[in-house]
Amino acid sequence: MATGCGDGGTATAGKPASPGPVDRVEPLAAKPEPRLPVTVPSADGRRVTVTSAERIVPLSGSLGELVFSLGLGDRVVARDVTTTFEQAAELPVVTRAHDVSAESVLSLRPTLVLVESTTGPAEAVDRIREAGVPLVVVKPAKELADVGTRIGAVAAALGVPGSGAALAERTERRIEAVRKGIPAHADTPRVAFLYVRGSAAVYLLGGADSGAGSLLEAAGAVDAGKESGLAKDFTPITGEALAKAAPDAILVMSKGLDSVGGVDGLVKIPGVAETPAGAARRVVTVDDGVLLNYGPRTDQVLKSLVGQLYGEEK
Repeated sequence: MATGCGDGGTATAGKPASPGPVDRVEPLAAKPEPRLPVTVPSADGRRVTVTSAERIVPLSGSLGELVFSLGLGDRVVARDVTTTFEQAAELPVVTRAHDVSAESVLSLRPTLVLVESTTGPAEAVDRIREAGVPLVVVKPAKELADVGTRIGAVAAALGVPGSGAALAERTERRIEAVRKGIPAHADTPRVAFLYVRGSAAVYLLGGADSGAGSLLEAAGAVDAGKESGLAKDFTPITGEALAKAAPDAILVMSKGLDSVGGVDGLVKIPGVAETPAGAARRVVTVDDGVLLNYGPRTDQVLKSLVGQLYGEEK
């Protein structure tokens, strides 16, 4: 049993701790002025020339967070359904569920569209590009080491590389401060990342490529799914897989936990109650909109993880 998840911890009473203040982004103090045109590499192998950043459409919550954090939020004219932070709340949504509506995007006359490698459907992305709108694909982040690279890629496309360097430095400095403040603990907690959506009957256990491993390791924990030998991103939850992972705590996204009826519902998923984490109802939650972003608020995510695991969250 992990000492950090024992009595006195914030995730030990069947009621997970608050995910923390993750509903706002913090722009850089100095407002940048884009220097355009620029030609930048796109993660799909193309080179894209950007001539204007007057009307930006970032098609993921993570990309939206980056644009706002760089100080260009007043130029964003739309958002996707995963962009949930407060400053973007009044922007029109141009996705249906998680699918991009090319018609909705084009109706807003964007001068730059930013997308993830996973943004779809492909037909919608192609239509935006074929309409002549500069469209830059940004490689997804999978670990803490990707934070600076991702910030730099977005800043370059916006013509504000200096602001990108400043934001990367601020973000990495804050992450390091959290890491240095991790309290001493006798044991290393094993944490399983579960992706659950009760309304869609989706119950998955994260493995080596889930994206959560780097955060868990930075928090001084072991990614139980990865350590148990799960090489891919996710695998369906089974009693056998959970028994092998043997987590001391379970990490879930806050909306995912709500979708299964909270901790009471989570422990009813086959195999969960038989793990040390399930038996002790040790559940750690982080807001869906920031957990795997690896962006400017990653220090807040890491601080929340550390606080919930070791009982130090303020």
